[in-house]
Amino acid sequence: MNVLAVGCHPDDIEISCCGTLAKCVKRGDKVTVCHVANGNMGHEIIQPEELRVLRAEEARKAGSLAGIEVVTLDIGDLLPNGSDPEQRIKMTNLIKEVQPDFIITHSPTDYMPDHREVSKLVFDASFAASVPHYAGSGKSAVVPLFYMDNLAGMNFNPTEYVDITDEIDLKIEMLECHESQLKWMRDHDHIDFAEFVRTCSRFRGIQCGVGYAEAFCQELVWPKVVTRRLLP
Repeated sequence: MNVLAVGCHPDDIEISCCGTLAKCVKRGDKVTVCHVANGNMGHEIIQPEELRVLRAEEARKAGSLAGIEVVTLDIGDLLPNGSDPEQRIKMTNLIKEVQPDFIITHSPTDYMPDHREVSKLVFDASFAASVPHYAGSGKSAVVPLFYMDNLAGMNFNPTEYVDITDEIDLKIEMLECHESQLKWMRDHDHIDFAEFVRTCSRFRGIQCGVGYAEAFCQELVWPKVVTRRLLP
C-alpha cells in the first residue's frame, strides 16, 4: 500500500504517528511524510531562514531511520491556510502524485491553529484530488482519512489503536533527530519532550492493553470508509 502522512511542522509526525508509519514500512508499504510548514518560527535564537534549512535536514534524518520519504510544502509557520487555493492545489498535486491508499493528518480538534488549518487542507484536497481536471492532470481515489492523536491526548477520543511496543525506541530516536526543538525545550523550558511523548504512548498502550500505542480517529464520511483494516 501507499501511505501518506501529513503533519504541519517537522516533528509533528514523530510525536503522534511515526511508530505506526514504521510498522507500515515493515509490512512493505511505501510511506511518504509531508510537512506543510517549514518550522521557521520554532526557535527564539536561531533565525527563521537558518532554522528552515536545519529543520528540513532534521526531518529527512528522522524519516531515513524508518525508510520513510520526507517532503515539504515549505510554507512559513503561521501561514498554513486550509482555504487558500494555492495551498490546496499544492496538497492536491501531492496526493495525486503519491496515490495513497489512506492518509493520516492532524485532527480538527487539535490545539494549534496551524494544525487545524492543515487538517482542513488535507480533508479538502483529498476530495479535490479525485477531480481529474483540477490542479493538473490525473486523479486519486477518495481514500480513508485518519486523524492522529492530539498533543497529550487532549480532546481526542480514539476509535483505532496501533500497538507500537516494538517501535517505541525507534519512535523516540526519530523524535530526537529534531534536536533544534528538543534541546531548546530541555535547556530553556526544562521539558524533556521525548519523555513526554513516551509517556503519552504508554498511556495509550494502557488503554488498549499493550505496552505502547498510538491512537487515531477515522473520518467517518462517505466514501472514505472501507471494510478492511488499513492501519497496521
